[in-house]
Amino acid sequence: MPIFTDNPQPAAGTLPQWLQQQARQQGTGIALRHKRLGVWQVRTWCQLAAEVKRLATALKARGFVPGATLVIVSRPRPEALIAALSAQWLGGVAALLDPLEAAAEQVPVLCELHSEWVFAEGHEEIQRLHAAGLAPRLLIYADGRGLDEVSQAGDTLAFAQLLQQGSDLQLEPQTRATDTAFALYRLGAGQRIEQQRICHTELLQEGQRLVYSEQLGHQEEALAARAFATGGQARYVLAPWLIAGFCLNFPENLATRDQDRRELGPTLVAGTRETYERLHAQVLARLPEPGSWRRRLVDWALETRPGVLNRHVGYWLIRRPLRDVLGFSRTRAPLLVGEALAAPTQVFFQALAIEVRTWPDPAQWHHLAPWPASRVNGWIEDSMQSA
Repeated sequence: MPIFTDNPQPAAGTLPQWLQQQARQQGTGIALRHKRLGVWQVRTWCQLAAEVKRLATALKARGFVPGATLVIVSRPRPEALIAALSAQWLGGVAALLDPLEAAAEQVPVLCELHSEWVFAEGHEEIQRLHAAGLAPRLLIYADGRGLDEVSQAGDTLAFAQLLQQGSDLQLEPQTRATDTAFALYRLGAGQRIEQQRICHTELLQEGQRLVYSEQLGHQEEALAARAFATGGQARYVLAPWLIAGFCLNFPENLATRDQDRRELGPTLVAGTRETYERLHAQVLARLPEPGSWRRRLVDWALETRPGVLNRHVGYWLIRRPLRDVLGFSRTRAPLLVGEALAAPTQVFFQALAIEVRTWPDPAQWHHLAPWPASRVNGWIEDSMQSA
């Protein structure tokens, strides 16, 4: 059952308030786990809340005000999440950009946002800022490798440095339930920039619906392989994490996400069609050649309507090892956000007794000002010449 159902206190109305509540209720419980150099690092709810507040005080001292936007260009890592929650703590907006997107599509978005406040993961992400001609008032980075080669303008600080500049003074969350928590941007058809804004109320309503429906509690383990670069991840991973108070895990990097999933055995998996079909393809590539006795054994074990012998012998010989290979050995809440699975992939996971449940991605994208195609093409030509 959800951990908050027995809580006599009124439900919190914003993400930072839920963070406060979890820190009060289970301060020593593990909130975040991140693999770094092959070792899992942990943060308790108390530690996480303290870091968020401390970073918020540092941002406030530098002029970050309610309504301001912190642009975040980063792969999955705790620093990016802490930066987002700190901006929201001050009543600001976290604008999420996925660094895996093509630079030709993202640079125009960065130009349009022209934010004074940016969190960029490292060298590659900072290069995109420079390609967009941006010199933020404050640029925060998490990974300093290679930054000596990048000309820096404005105030550039490592995440750890900015955190040290914060204070432990009491600072209550300044955001309201109706404020925008996350903003997402993309370059749409006709070179028009589109945005999606999600307020705290919407996030928490969707998160609570998922927590109650899936009976999520603080004992869950979730893996955030793509962080919060989509609205679906914000609704169905981040919001439920804060509401139910379970542990959110970050892989060491995208290249190790499947290995880290196998090591963790998360109970909650929230993926897209691409996630599940990629895993399905990986398994197919490792199966024995069609027609061999080993392949016939696998096909027999994965029959959609197994008999008694198949249910028991096939499970121990084939289905259980395959679940372990996928990292789904303990998964009880396999969620699909957005577009439905192709029929072969759906049948494959059903054969493994993994009932993937679809949750809608109610994204509402709105057009901003059009971006002239000539400027996009000009940027691409300049980039190719400089390369």
